[in-house]
Amino acid sequence: MHVNHSHDSGAAGAPASGSSRLLPLVIALFFAWGFCTVLVDVLIPKLKATFSLNYTEAMLTQFCFFLAYFVVSIPAGLLVSRIGYLRGIVIGLVIMASGCLLFAPAASMGWYPGFLAALFVLAGGITLVQVAANPLAAGLGDPARAHSRLTLAQAFNSFGTMIGPLFGSAMILAAGVSEPAAGLSGPALEAFRVEQASHVRVPYMIIAAVLAGLAALCWWLRRSPVPAVRPVGSSDYLRLLGIPRVSLGALSIFLYVGAEVAIGSALVNYLIMVGATNSEHAAGNLIAVYWGLAMVGRFIGAWVLRFVSPGLVLAACAIGAGLLALLAATMLEGTAAAVAILSIGLFNSVMFPTIFTLSIDGLGEDTPGASGILCLAIVGGAVIPLLTGVVADRIGLALALLVPMVCYGWIACYGLLVKSGLLGRHAPAAVAAPAVAPEA
Repeated sequence: MHVNHSHDSGAAGAPASGSSRLLPLVIALFFAWGFCTVLVDVLIPKLKATFSLNYTEAMLTQFCFFLAYFVVSIPAGLLVSRIGYLRGIVIGLVIMASGCLLFAPAASMGWYPGFLAALFVLAGGITLVQVAANPLAAGLGDPARAHSRLTLAQAFNSFGTMIGPLFGSAMILAAGVSEPAAGLSGPALEAFRVEQASHVRVPYMIIAAVLAGLAALCWWLRRSPVPAVRPVGSSDYLRLLGIPRVSLGALSIFLYVGAEVAIGSALVNYLIMVGATNSEHAAGNLIAVYWGLAMVGRFIGAWVLRFVSPGLVLAACAIGAGLLALLAATMLEGTAAAVAILSIGLFNSVMFPTIFTLSIDGLGEDTPGASGILCLAIVGGAVIPLLTGVVADRIGLALALLVPMVCYGWIACYGLLVKSGLLGRHAPAAVAAPAVAPEA
């Protein structure tokens, strides 16, 4: 039950024998939660039509999904600090699979709140997996290459977000997106919604089975050597929030995830609106380009970050994303608008892993606590898309892209603050890395 805090396995920062074999498994986890998260982008146009929702109501899918990060992250950090990374991941995967299974009754009832509840449970499991897997990926190897290693793992997360829309588009959108006929009500309306919602059931059952298999594999490997952790208390969170790199990093995560999700959620409707395509199925496939560019950028970034200051790379990418959002919002139409908004994915690529590793740099055994705070900040994926939906209902979907543009402005500032040295380091480099020990 308790985590082994022994430092006898070697010098701090040196990976214990066998710990590196966990990195492919951790990368598979990044792929899995990216795949599950991006499917919400495909669900939005389907549910929006099936239940006759406006933009604000449709964005409740993202609100409920990312609200789980706010509710679950701190308890997840407490749990992981007590039972260890791998056991925490196993519990998270089981919760994820349970959330996927809840899509079956929601579809059978044709009930929108049922889908929102299923998304919340699924995201709660993802939150627990992220709280454990992000610092685990950063800690499995040379501390000097933590930025590069987490960016590489995030590249496979982007591979999942690229494949996910293709899977979702084929399984959910290929049958078409239909709104109920005018005047349809009562049992006829309920039957229509059940029939349309049924397209969502099978893909999530498939995902549940895969997640159960991953949970079994993680349980089998639960005694592998991993970075040591210590129990985290509520006072630790307050202390960690007093560290500027952590608190401002959490704000940056909040705004980044919010901007990324808001753009991904708006893509299908935006691409149709600007005339880039006239089919929801085709637009759904184009979401894969957005996330595919993020994947390419992360593979490139994993190499670049070995040689260039992470703060500088972060600022440059945020400025590029902000300018593209401005162009897509105010100046472009047709293919040019599509290229601009999809290209934001390339600049998004390194932001999350770079912000994350900059924020936990030097925390050692405090890393799980900081990871809980940073994952809590992912609730930005609930707030910013909902705000974007409200703005879209009032002044139009294109101009609503100015909301994520402002978010990228702050992220650029955070990168420059770190680059300038104004935020300092948490601890001397000699104690920055957690030791590696087997989980008991």
